[in-house]
Amino acid sequence: MGTQEKDLASRQNVIKRNGKEVNFDISKIANAIRKANKEVEPIYQMNEYQIEGIAENVAGQCAKLDRAVSVEEIQDMVETGIMEMRGYEVAQKYVRYRYTRELARKANTTDEEILSLLDQSNEEAKQENSNKNPVINSTQRDYMAGYVSRDLTNRVLLPEEITKAHREGIIHFHDSDYFAQREHNCDLVNLEDMLQNGTVISGTMIEKPHSFYTACNITTQIIAQVASNQYGGQSFTLSHLAPFVDVSRQKITGRVLEENAEAGVSMTDEQVRKVVEKRLEEEVVRGVQTIQYQMITLMTCNGQAPFVTMFMYLDEVPAGQTRDDLAMVIEEVLKQRMQGVKNEKGVWITPAFPKIIYALDEDNIYPESKYYYLTELAAKCTAKRMVPDYISAKKMREYKGDVYPCMGCRSFLTPDNEQQPEGLCNDDNKADAGNFVKGQHKYYGRFNQGVVTINLVDVACSAHGDMEAFWRIFDERLELCHRALRIRHERLMGTTSDVAPILWQYGALARLKKGEKIDKLLFGNYSTLSLGYAGLYEMCVRMTGKSHTDPEAKPFALKVMQHLNDKCAEWRKEENISYSLYGTPMESTTYKFAKALQKRFGMIEGVTDHNYITNSYHVNVREKIDAFTKLKFEADFQKLSPGGAISYVEVPNMQNNIPAVLSVMKFIYDNIMYAELNTKSDYCECCGYDGEIQIIEDEHGKLVWECPNCGNRDQTKMSVARRTCGYIGTQFWNQGRTQEIKDRVLHL
Repeated sequence: MGTQEKDLASRQNVIKRNGKEVNFDISKIANAIRKANKEVEPIYQMNEYQIEGIAENVAGQCAKLDRAVSVEEIQDMVETGIMEMRGYEVAQKYVRYRYTRELARKANTTDEEILSLLDQSNEEAKQENSNKNPVINSTQRDYMAGYVSRDLTNRVLLPEEITKAHREGIIHFHDSDYFAQREHNCDLVNLEDMLQNGTVISGTMIEKPHSFYTACNITTQIIAQVASNQYGGQSFTLSHLAPFVDVSRQKITGRVLEENAEAGVSMTDEQVRKVVEKRLEEEVVRGVQTIQYQMITLMTCNGQAPFVTMFMYLDEVPAGQTRDDLAMVIEEVLKQRMQGVKNEKGVWITPAFPKIIYALDEDNIYPESKYYYLTELAAKCTAKRMVPDYISAKKMREYKGDVYPCMGCRSFLTPDNEQQPEGLCNDDNKADAGNFVKGQHKYYGRFNQGVVTINLVDVACSAHGDMEAFWRIFDERLELCHRALRIRHERLMGTTSDVAPILWQYGALARLKKGEKIDKLLFGNYSTLSLGYAGLYEMCVRMTGKSHTDPEAKPFALKVMQHLNDKCAEWRKEENISYSLYGTPMESTTYKFAKALQKRFGMIEGVTDHNYITNSYHVNVREKIDAFTKLKFEADFQKLSPGGAISYVEVPNMQNNIPAVLSVMKFIYDNIMYAELNTKSDYCECCGYDGEIQIIEDEHGKLVWECPNCGNRDQTKMSVARRTCGYIGTQFWNQGRTQEIKDRVLHL
């Protein structure tokens, strides 16, 4: 091995089994071979030159990978190297030693992972979730519990075929660290039922609030409780808060009239109205501020702010006073979000939550529309703070027949009229909801049971470009996903309402009796079970040699999407469980899948040669395409991803070009159901720079964040916000996702 290769090897990082990342050390390889060599008779021993040659060859292979390598990969290389040197007896001893060590480790791997987490040396945990700070106690406590749960899940609760496929990156069994407990994924909170009909929080009766401000306070407590009893995101709609604006209006009016009578002051009706509206506006400001600040300062039991989405859709309430009141609340939310929140240095920055979705419809999309002023404000907020995201009411009605929010960042419920005769809604009040109305569609109070994702890139690579083999392997992998999804479903079966009273007894999702099982909510299209998919782009490159944006490859990509949908429909019909196709928002998994592919298939140009694979159906981040063409193209795929999907366009700083933002929003309204604009919102505490913090490669070949103004690389002294999976992350990312962010091209 030459000097340059030795230098590259010395800069290489190795990922230990406990997740800790350490520098490559060639001497450890040589020493391991020497130990095995001493175990065989002298006649079969290798000489020192052979041992050093194997070690150097392994170092050279690692250097060429241009990524961190795992201990298992290195050991595989060593085995091969010994065999190539014809040291068969030594290889046997090495394999036996490796196997013995593996058995010993299996008895205690969880301890090592937890200890490395507490020592803050576990790189995987540090960058597993871009909205969790792994240094603080509450997050560490959640991760510690997660390691134990994951270990139990892998050893006891899942069959070996599922565990093995997950470990090898063939599928991804999501949230295995929460699987031991009977928890579901994400949901739409039935806030209306809880506010209008009362609820119970921590054993305390909460009655219908008598003001908008109180309703906002109760809402934040509900959100925190819900977040602590599930592992996925939740969504609520501002339309459920809007009626309380008029409750406050009437209350304030009574006070003003009473004050005037006591003071002997006479006011006209118009004067009274002006005083009331002024006080009401102040209350709306305080109420919205309560939601915004409590959402980002609350910390749930899993060590992060609640993953919550706020839905803003004017037509969810009747036209007239209630809709105008909703517009007032929406306006205040947008104003406060555009301002941002102050960090510990007193600088206004972009918060990650709550995520905001703004529905575009006839009454707000055109300049002459009544509520167009809100759309203009939304455009300004997007340009500065990356939210809101946008749902086209027109396209959603076309796709689903109704307009309703996703659960968290992108998981959508199936329409309420699906599988019902003549498109009628489900008339069965399964959840015993207090606000159920027979004949009306129901979405709030429904939920998602969980996700299992198929790695489409692995299917293509396993088929080696052969179409017949592809479809055969594809069906085999889908059946594996099906079995894994059924395991998720069956894990929830038999769960009693007592495990999470706020969810199942007090209105967030249901009002079941104590001790009653939730089983009836798991069937009949009430809740969804998601088949996720990832890497459609790389799959097409491997099978056709072209991106799915190429007219010659697009039909194949659409055929794959349709096949995924057909399988979901087949399972749904047979089992009365609402399987639905879901464009997976991979965060850390994109890196995991990429590493698994490189290990199994090596470097394939355009397929496995990056440390990430492309999310769901998205156009690859490196592909040059304009915003409008991208959105129009992805609309065809989004329609075939009914269980959840979101598209985006990458844009520069748009704060001085709001008309361009509005033009993109209008295009979204006309062409695609759900989309967002990705911009940048950064700040360097060292020098005050508020432009884009750059990603550069350091002297060890690692991607790091650097202020272009002062060179600061200390992540604790900078604020970086990037959208990665349909939501904003602020705690940085693993190397795979960081490379993906670095590679993104602008679409506008």
